[in-house]
Amino acid sequence: MRKFLSALVVIPLGLVLMVFAVANRHFVTVSFDPFVSNDPSFSATLPLFLLLIVVAALGVLVGGCAVWFGQRHWRRAARRHDADARAARGELADLRAQSAAARPESQRLPVPSGVGLYGPVGRDKQRATL
Repeated sequence: MRKFLSALVVIPLGLVLMVFAVANRHFVTVSFDPFVSNDPSFSATLPLFLLLIVVAALGVLVGGCAVWFGQRHWRRAARRHDADARAARGELADLRAQSAAARPESQRLPVPSGVGLYGPVGRDKQRATL
């Protein structure tokens, strides 16, 4: 199902990008020199569709990095809470082991025979016959 939904999005997007590339094949010059417009020292001549796709990809990359850095607080808190939960589970297991070892054998409750998970065998939680 996931592959189908992925193909449902990727195939039309690929077709739109191909149509866009065919429609915008002419070359443009991109200048990174703001002071000299006639003969810039650093410029690139490339097809318009390539320029727009590269700029969009850079925008997605920069946006993803900004979101990732913005969520670092939540990731740090999640790691801290996970470590606290692991420590608490370990302490609980130790305390249960100590409690079971300290309890005399006579105080331990016997397991009655004929009793299932929900009470007497053959009955459910509301004590109805199965």
